[in-house]
Amino acid sequence: MARTDAIVLGAGIVGISAALHLAKRGLAVALVDRRGPAEETSYGNTGIIEGNTLFAHAFPKGFGALLRIALKQAPEANYHLAALPGLAPWLLAYRANTRGERALEFAKAMRPLYASAIAEHEALMGEANATRYLRKDGWLKLYRSDDSFAGTARERAYATELGLSHRVMTPDEARLLEPSLAPVFSHAVHWTEAASVSNPAAVGRAYAERFTKLGGVILKGDATTLHRSGQNWRVDTDEGPVDANEAVVALGPWAPDLLGPLGIRLPLAFKRGYHRHYKSQGNAGLTRPIVDTDYGYCLAPMEQGIRLTTGAEFADRAAPPTPVQIDRVLPAAKALYPLGDGIEAQPWMGSRPCFADSRPVIGRAPGQPGLWLDYGHAHWGLTLGPVSGRLLAEMMTGATPFCDPAPYAAERFVS
Repeated sequence: MARTDAIVLGAGIVGISAALHLAKRGLAVALVDRRGPAEETSYGNTGIIEGNTLFAHAFPKGFGALLRIALKQAPEANYHLAALPGLAPWLLAYRANTRGERALEFAKAMRPLYASAIAEHEALMGEANATRYLRKDGWLKLYRSDDSFAGTARERAYATELGLSHRVMTPDEARLLEPSLAPVFSHAVHWTEAASVSNPAAVGRAYAERFTKLGGVILKGDATTLHRSGQNWRVDTDEGPVDANEAVVALGPWAPDLLGPLGIRLPLAFKRGYHRHYKSQGNAGLTRPIVDTDYGYCLAPMEQGIRLTTGAEFADRAAPPTPVQIDRVLPAAKALYPLGDGIEAQPWMGSRPCFADSRPVIGRAPGQPGLWLDYGHAHWGLTLGPVSGRLLAEMMTGATPFCDPAPYAAERFVS
């Protein structure tokens, strides 16, 4: 094929965004995946662009919460027993990173990315003729008890300190925004510096189409075939081998399959999640995503219906699906909102790639000249895909990065 400056491996929202930003800077780019654009984890998220995010998802606190998880009674988390021994070191590190000063370190390190997330999406949507999917109505987080709401005090105080707009609401005030909600909650917070999309996969496909209009090519291929070929990187595709001076690994949960044989072993774990779409009863509807914090699920209005998404499941990436969390939260969801029949026969499942400090890796791969990393975005792949792509493209082309990339460097894991 024609000259290629860079190969981007992985056609989820992160890889698509990286490829698009590189193409915008004049590079000839090949985007390679075994499937089409946005057909894996990028298909199934909540659609929220979390410009307001401050802290990572906290590790459960208190004996009662941990006991419910251990007994597999907690709606917000599930696990496969066989996966726990291998996950134990990661879970302990994750717990430490979501507490005290380390939680604040995350907030400070990630703020430049979150602060630019909506603007970067808006820019790409404008170029890709995809603004019809964007809703700038924020999202609602609901709390069913005084205790769960009190647990947000630190986040709300820090948000106020940073000037992040949010509004604490009574149930009646929240129901003025979303009249179809039942008053089964006692507190609500409307986070206004957030946006959402009505079809995450369609947004990804629109960005991919924009990429091809700029001269980029999308190829089917096996990312794990990436290897050195002289001074270049080479990957095998259905169209034949592709060589480039530089390659980007944006494979999300599949990145270790490629990086391990190259001697790059970073502490990535997977949080599996499920969704299923439901019809609404009568004239009910939602205008923005709703998070029922006490039960750990989200209701997001999508073109396909109301998308019910679950919390985290800790299991081997390739283990058979066990969508028990859908069943656990469904009664609570139906008590909150008049969900009707399910649309799909079976829930969808995806895997979120997470480092223990909840920060992605964006930058050079240690010990592998010409290889770049852009993965590990945890729950925020949609949120951070475009802004991560911009930062990576700036680094790869020698431009001045819009923010300090040091907090996202892979070297933080290399002793």
